[in-house]
Amino acid sequence: MLKNLSFSVLLMTVPAAASAAGCRLALVLAMDVSSSVDAEEDRLQRGGLASALLSEPVRTAFFSSDLPVALAVYEWSGRYNQHIILDWRMIDSPSALREASETIAYSKRSYNDFPTAMGYGLGFGAALLERGPECLYATLDMAGDGQNNEGFGPQLAYTEFPFGDVTVNGLVVNAAEFEAEVELVDYYQNQVLHGPGAFLIIANGFRDYERAMRIKLERELTPPAIGQLRKPEFAG
Repeated sequence: MLKNLSFSVLLMTVPAAASAAGCRLALVLAMDVSSSVDAEEDRLQRGGLASALLSEPVRTAFFSSDLPVALAVYEWSGRYNQHIILDWRMIDSPSALREASETIAYSKRSYNDFPTAMGYGLGFGAALLERGPECLYATLDMAGDGQNNEGFGPQLAYTEFPFGDVTVNGLVVNAAEFEAEVELVDYYQNQVLHGPGAFLIIANGFRDYERAMRIKLERELTPPAIGQLRKPEFAG
């Protein structure tokens, strides 16, 4: 019942994506805009993602193969509070990458007073991938600073939505007091990471978001790393 109702609703909320051929990776980035993320923290993560995309290592990784990468970005929080920031864009040139970065940098937060409905956020990402271009691989990134606290969690999302060929990586935004967030790291490692080669990167606060995102993107985009079968892992 959950699958029939929730997935059909999510599909209706995702704009149709442009078709594409010869794509090596469909990459979806999901940003947490739940109530635990204040305005300054949102500015840091939005600007951090935009800057990370234009960093030299990430640019090199984007264009390290003749096959391009398709990129989409959305923000998530409550059950029905997801919003696409960047609809599917084929990153096939430096100008396409720059335009994607600018779209993210100038975007405005859509929601700021809702809980962390991670299962619904993942379901939205699955629907977005379903309508995306056909690529050799598909990756969804869940970035966040808290555990699911509304509705169903990640494990149920993975059984109810089409995640069979999707790798889900994580970016945990740790609190300033690292010890206080050990449970969040464990939660992501045991509940959120999904699929072959899934891994976790830790940002020590939102001021560290750009560095963590840069490391994660470089690893995801470098062709030899795509599709390798490894156990889920995490790194700082």
